[in-house]
Amino acid sequence: MYAFDYHRPQSVAEAANLLASSGDAKLLAGGHTLLPTMKLRLAAPKAIVDLSRIAELKGIDKKGNALVIGAMTTHAEVATSPAVRSAIAGLAELAAGVGDPHVRNRGTIGGSIANNDPAADYPAAVLALGATIATNKREIKADDFFKGLFSTALADGEIITRISFPIPAKFGYAKFANPASRYALAGVAVALIAKEVRVAVTGAGSSGVFRVPAMEAALAKSWAAQSLAGLAVPAADMMSDIHADAAYRAHLVGVMARRAVAKAG
Repeated sequence: MYAFDYHRPQSVAEAANLLASSGDAKLLAGGHTLLPTMKLRLAAPKAIVDLSRIAELKGIDKKGNALVIGAMTTHAEVATSPAVRSAIAGLAELAAGVGDPHVRNRGTIGGSIANNDPAADYPAAVLALGATIATNKREIKADDFFKGLFSTALADGEIITRISFPIPAKFGYAKFANPASRYALAGVAVALIAKEVRVAVTGAGSSGVFRVPAMEAALAKSWAAQSLAGLAVPAADMMSDIHADAAYRAHLVGVMARRAVAKAG
């Protein structure tokens, strides 16, 4: 490692002031991306702002027809929360399938979304559920938040504070996981919210998480796994790497979509 300033603020306002005054500073949530990147000398921030002691960034609460989760809530807390299991059981199941116990007990929902890894699980749920991402400056709809691989609508100095999920009539998530990392080679989230159907795919797209209008239209006509038979995403739009080529990922999207609908019931 190398020398850098380390800050552990007690409030969002203090964290924002540190970001503004520290020049080249990075936020630390769970640290599963930032710290390995620093060890490999691929990032060299002058300051680290650790969000772990900010109480206002933690917690899970049901407010009206929404489930609100603080940005620094860990995957393990989402997975075991009675409130999540009651409101959106599939979201708890998704969190339980993130990484391994170490990752689930350190990693956070806000950190995952802010990082927007193309193979992460949460972006699919956030997009499929049409969630709203609140920051210290504004609120951003899921459709406007994800901008591509490791890219979001977050501006400099902007800190995710909470994510508000509409409580759906149905929600399911299924992924084909890399057996070593548990990252999704293809993961599909499906949701029925009021009369709107949304389908989001992670782990497969060459531009990151994306929606599938054709699948949404088919499920809007008939909510059943069989409704997706014969529907496919273009292989040309899929990632290809040592783990799976584009054609295989395109095939997996169809399979995982049908499994997600079956899970949703």
